[in-house]
This record gives sequence, structure tokens and C-alpha cells, in this order.
Amino acid sequence: MPVLNVQGLRKTFGPVTAVEEISFAVEAGEVFTIIGPNGAGKTTTLEMIEGLLPPDAGTITVDGLTWAKNEEEIKIKIGVQPQSGAMFDLLTVEENLDLFASFYPKPKAIAEVLEMINLTDHRAKHVKSLSGGQRQRLAIGLAMISDPQIIFLDEPTTGLDPQARRNIWDIVLKLKALGKTTILTTHYMEEAEKLSDRVCIVDQGRIVTLDTPAALIDRLTKERELRVSFLDGEAAAIEGEKVAAQLPGVTKTAREGAFLQVWSVKPEESLYGLFGFTKERGFRVEQVSIRELSLEDVFIAFTGKEWRD
Repeated sequence: MPVLNVQGLRKTFGPVTAVEEISFAVEAGEVFTIIGPNGAGKTTTLEMIEGLLPPDAGTITVDGLTWAKNEEEIKIKIGVQPQSGAMFDLLTVEENLDLFASFYPKPKAIAEVLEMINLTDHRAKHVKSLSGGQRQRLAIGLAMISDPQIIFLDEPTTGLDPQARRNIWDIVLKLKALGKTTILTTHYMEEAEKLSDRVCIVDQGRIVTLDTPAALIDRLTKERELRVSFLDGEAAAIEGEKVAAQLPGVTKTAREGAFLQVWSVKPEESLYGLFGFTKERGFRVEQVSIRELSLEDVFIAFTGKEWRD
């Protein structure tokens, strides 16, 4: 049985429908990521699952339990990353963890949490003196303190530099290794692609697609983009484009100066044909690459929007 089951969730705010018919199930140990444009309904969906907002319609079960009948039990089974304002700036890292631990009957050992979030050496620091990345790691530690089955992380790396973001990724992977289930929202496509077992794309309050990152990318198209730049300049690229257009599998071409782009459903064969042409004509190639599709391509294809922070 799934550890989390969501069926037919709906939520309106006056005339605005924020969430409409959201349904999915999450298995134990998964990293399940919800992505979507701003205003797509991601946060509202999370808040209903976390028990912070009552849905207008639909059902939510956490390990077979419901909010209506088993509120106290569910609160122990889930951990929610608090907003920065929920932490006590004048208390130390350890004191914040100790305070949150007092809310639960069987909290995780504070020393273990500190080690997992890599704040052992900063345990005596006041929260107000922490960096942005350290504060975010502490927020995740506070979500972990009850030793929950499911942890909710709502955009945990937004605004962080690349190194701090990778530190958060490491924590998510540690949680997965412990068998914890993580429900994640993010603005970063690379993050979703690298961390997620499955990705759920939401737009206008509805799920538009849901699958593994690899399956979503594969489903989009088999077409790949070849990029070739010629040392012999625009004349070589013009001739190369004429040849490329006749190659098997090529769907379209584009050229700018000495730079040639070729889209093909048989990229290896097309590249082999281009290399045969350059060798025969003695043209020199400066750079060549095959661009693989990414989760960002999938996102734009399904939502028709560019990603915005």
C-alpha cells in the first residue's frame, strides 16, 4: 500500500480554483517531486496534504490514516520543513532542535540530526548568525527531529548558491538511504532530475504528467540536436546544411554563420554522415556535440512556459 495516497483534491479561494482534481500515490522510500509554474497549485496541494488547509473535496491518507480520524498520529508520521520565521534566532542550533524535539514522544537523537545536516560544528551558534544554507539545513533538521516516515520540503534550495544547494541534495539522498519518503517542490529542473524517483508536473491546478524523469524525457521525443561549428567558416556551414538536410532521420536544420544545428531522430547516423562529408571535402570542424533533452524541455513542452524563479 502507498505511504501517501491523494485522490481528487480540490481547493478554491473565492472565484479562484487553486487545485482541481489532483490525484497521486507515493510509495515508501520515494523522492516524489512536484514542479509547476508559479501559481500552479503546488504549495496549496502540499498544505492540504500536511493538514494545514482543509480540502474542499478529495481524500488524503497517510499510511492508511486520515486527518479527520487520526490527526495526532499523522503529525508524528510526517515532518514539515518550517519557514525561516518559525526558527528562534536568539536560540542556538542545538536549542532549536531540542525545543522541537520536546513536541514529540520519541524524537530522533539530536546528535544524529546534527550529523545528518552537517551542523555538528555549528551546534552552539545562534540561528541569527547562520548563513542561508545553514539555516535551510537546520530547517530540514527540524523536519527530521520527530523521525518521521514522510518529510515535506517546499523549495528548500531557493536562493542558495550552487555549493549550498548541493549540500541540501546530499541530505535528501541521505534521507532516501534511510528509507524515508520525501515530498519535494523545487524551481530547479536539474535538482528534480537528479534527486527524484518520480516527477509530477502541475499546471493550473491539475496534473499534466507524472513519471520518472527518464521516462518523461524519453516520452517527449526521440529527436536530438546536433551542433557543429566549422573552422572553415560560413561557406562550409552552408554546404554542410545542404548535405545534412538529405541525411536519414534529419527533421530540420538551422545555420548561423559557421555554426550549424541539425535535429535528427537518428543522431548517431546523421553525425556519421556529416563526418563523412567533412572528411571528403577537407572541411575542419572546431566543435561538435549532441544535446540531450532535459527535464526542463519536458516542463516547457507540457506547460508552454519558461521556468521562472
